[in-house]
Amino acid sequence: MQTVYNTYSLEKETFTPIQDGKVTMYLCGPTVYNYIHIGNARSTVAFDTIRKYFEWRGLDVNFVSNFTDLGDKVINQGKKEGLTEEEVADKYADAFLEDAAALNVEPATTRPRATQYMEEMVSFVEKLMAEGQAYEVNGDVYFKTNQFKNYATLSHQNMDELKKNAAGRLEDDDQDEKHDPTDFALWKKEVRPDVTAWPSPWGPGRPGWHLECSVMIDELLGDTIDIHAGGIDLAFPHHTNELAQSESYHDERFVNYWLHNGFVNVNDEKMSKSLGNFVTIHDLLEDDSIDPQGLRYFLTKTHYRRPVAYSRDRLDQAQAEMDKIYRTMRGLIAKADDNGDVDSDVEKQVLLLKERFVAAMDDDFNVENALTVMFELITLGNKMLTSSATASTISRVKDELASWLHIFGIDNFEEERELPKEAKAILEERKAAREEKDFAKSDELRDRLKEMGILVKDGRDGQSIEWSS
Repeated sequence: MQTVYNTYSLEKETFTPIQDGKVTMYLCGPTVYNYIHIGNARSTVAFDTIRKYFEWRGLDVNFVSNFTDLGDKVINQGKKEGLTEEEVADKYADAFLEDAAALNVEPATTRPRATQYMEEMVSFVEKLMAEGQAYEVNGDVYFKTNQFKNYATLSHQNMDELKKNAAGRLEDDDQDEKHDPTDFALWKKEVRPDVTAWPSPWGPGRPGWHLECSVMIDELLGDTIDIHAGGIDLAFPHHTNELAQSESYHDERFVNYWLHNGFVNVNDEKMSKSLGNFVTIHDLLEDDSIDPQGLRYFLTKTHYRRPVAYSRDRLDQAQAEMDKIYRTMRGLIAKADDNGDVDSDVEKQVLLLKERFVAAMDDDFNVENALTVMFELITLGNKMLTSSATASTISRVKDELASWLHIFGIDNFEEERELPKEAKAILEERKAAREEKDFAKSDELRDRLKEMGILVKDGRDGQSIEWSS
């Protein structure tokens, strides 16, 4: 029985999809104005893992995740780079897809852009206005939060405190126009000559940030969906406002299960540009010493609702675990053969481990417990490699392990881990030092490589290396 933690109820609930065998799932995607940071990637990877587990369990997942390709961030980045809004969006949307592919994130079923749904957004707002749930002031349109009785339920906040702006997260630039301080913008007028605007009954303008996701869900997934996902920082105000406007529009439940992932802290501090600890996935993947699958594993190995503590040391520790996985899988692949019978005792052990693995993942996707079971399967695989196990028995363990690893986005075992450029240069320097019989320098260079996690052995055929674990 699959359970998920629903932010709306603050409880684990039995997951029952609307349609048997199918899951409708929406993940709030990035605003495409820069390279994604490690926090964006954490959300992307966490819900890709959940999607992959559903699919591993045999469910058909209709997974929609958007690009926000408009707004002040896109406009301001365009001014910095001398690009149009569309060019900025194209550049960083492509960069996101490239980074996501490097992390083995499965492409979304649909990846819509906000600018593709302007007519639908205007129609959505018109209906809310016609039903008295929104109002217009000088070309701006606002949603009446007082008209929606459960407005603060998802964020579990006190409505009176919200009205006082105690959370410090409400818009301040248009408070004089609003009937109530918690009302939020559905449409904003746009009069700047160098900024893209779209026509509407209230004059040229742009949609409010919250509107786009409601409309894209409506158009691509339906009135009510199984899962809406995103970072916990989106629970208020973004998802709170989505819920209010969508349930007011349809007069029925918007989302059955709200899932939110935890933050990423960098070097034990909240990530921010002002602290100088802003880490982008693009920069990490540019580093030759970082294995993309190791980075994916690092982001995956913490339960999605818990915060991830990023540091280079912790990433290296995760990579050491990843290297153990590589060694075992490559050994199993080399000796596996599907022809023949599987040892019944090994089959029994594999099935018992699989039962525990499923129990862990069915418990709100508890990857930490699931990975503990997975390393027990790796231990079993290593025993098979040093025993007289048949090739078909080894193949059985290999296939089971590979299917679990796929859930965590780990599929490539064919190539050895790439050495950093610096390590390659040191190895060449060390080779020359040994040829010149400068063994003191050779030992010094060997120690430098060891600090990088690379062990060097000297043999009849020269240097050989392996990664420390």
